Amino acid sequence: MGRRRYCSADCRKRLLYKLDMRTGLIQALNVQYATFYFSDYTIIMDLLPYGSQEIFSFFHSRSPGRAPAEDFCKLADALGNTWWAEKRRTNKRYLASRHVLLQGIRNNGRDVSVRPMAKKIPTIKGSSLHRLKLDRSELASPEIERIVKNAYRRMVKLHHPDLGGDADTFRRIHQAYEELSLWSRNPTFTKHRGFPDKWFYDGSTNRWVQPIPFS
Repeated sequence: MGRRRYCSADCRKRLLYKLDMRTGLIQALNVQYATFYFSDYTIIMDLLPYGSQEIFSFFHSRSPGRAPAEDFCKLADALGNTWWAEKRRTNKRYLASRHVLLQGIRNNGRDVSVRPMAKKIPTIKGSSLHRLKLDRSELASPEIERIVKNAYRRMVKLHHPDLGGDADTFRRIHQAYEELSLWSRNPTFTKHRGFPDKWFYDGSTNRWVQPIPFS
């Protein structure tokens, strides 16, 4: 699919808002997991209903000059209109949902593409890592306490006031050291589920989440 392009942070917020505004359709289709992603030419929404082994994929061409949020609304509105037309015809919600799903491309046995990956994120401020010149990946090391101490010693040599450093900068470095030392003795994490390159919907929360960087 290539690189995802957003015009600004507001574009991402607008897309999240539009996705959440259309969850009624997703609920009507009894979807457990869904993903949304796009290229310069196409938007794609994959749906995995509860109790199903099949993924139903829907494609829609991008409109020149339009944001992904606007193209998603066009796709969602078209599917919603199809659902309501079939609901009025049959007076059966499950038949309307089945009718809409069968408009998509069916993929069997590939639910990994919509079942989210889990990521544990350390509950530590990025500013603390930056002040000690540490990479977030180093937090996974079994030697993290030693790594933090060595990083602090390096920064002391550069920024201690007795060695000509700035007192305010050194104070922030010391605060970062204390925070990271405390974390290294009792590491805590928050868990996030999602994809690095797709928007993800979870039926248990009825919410979409933005792509999560896994690097």
